[in-house]
Amino acid sequence: MTVLERRYRRLLLAYPRGYRSAYGDELIGLLLDTAEPGSSLPSPKEAAGLVAGGLRARVTQATRGPAWVDGLHLGTTVLTVANLAVLVPFARSLPLWVALSALAVLAVLRGWVRLALPLVLLTGLKAGALATAALLLDHTLLPVLPDFLGAHALYSTGGLFSAVAGHVLAFAGLLALAARQRPVRARSWWWLATLPAIAAADPAWLGRADGASPPGTRVVAEIVLLGLAVWAGHLARDPRWALASAIYLLAVSVAFAESLPYLSRRDVAYWALLAFLTLATAVVPYGRRRRALH
Repeated sequence: MTVLERRYRRLLLAYPRGYRSAYGDELIGLLLDTAEPGSSLPSPKEAAGLVAGGLRARVTQATRGPAWVDGLHLGTTVLTVANLAVLVPFARSLPLWVALSALAVLAVLRGWVRLALPLVLLTGLKAGALATAALLLDHTLLPVLPDFLGAHALYSTGGLFSAVAGHVLAFAGLLALAARQRPVRARSWWWLATLPAIAAADPAWLGRADGASPPGTRVVAEIVLLGLAVWAGHLARDPRWALASAIYLLAVSVAFAESLPYLSRRDVAYWALLAFLTLATAVVPYGRRRRALH
């Protein structure tokens, strides 16, 4: 395998596995036949086209099945990953609860709804117990200081509602999925890659009371993911990404509402940007449908 072929194959990772299995070799052969003699790098235009084509193929593949089911599962996935990210900096102090939260993420990613339900319920009850200084199954009480990454004690910048909102919404979503008594599809392991970006961030987006600056990585991750949701909805004319985005925005809004006395203009602008992008995920597919009908 030449250097150029290896690089083409890396770019083809943007495509779903099934697509690569069916058409990967044929596409590689075509790319090699049309490449400049002696070249070892795909051109920027070619690389961008392959990545964009792969993302389009993934979006098309993602539109299989009922939109509300997949959107609800996607929103639940985002919330359980965010719940785990809150606990990651406290892994040495709360090893059991971090492990249970990680198992909940694993169950949701694999589509094991009935297994995820008790895990999300248990971790949510523990989050509420910690936020209200109640004892549940162990003797841990606040303050719990971070072992790494974070700069704030656990739940120090929010109250009960900030602590449990993500768990409550995730549990409600899982209940609705379990009531269907039909399996849901597994999600990509790439969702775990968002953990480092949001692991140092508080559920209420970070300490408003002490004037701390927000973590730029979380802001960037949220804007990028919501931007991709808008693009996917535009491309597929499908509302499933709008539902998932609305679920996440609801959890963030609860934390914002609880911290209302401490909000600055920057905080309000940040929330407004998330709300605008979430609204766009709902409006863009509808707009494309109208244009298609006309």
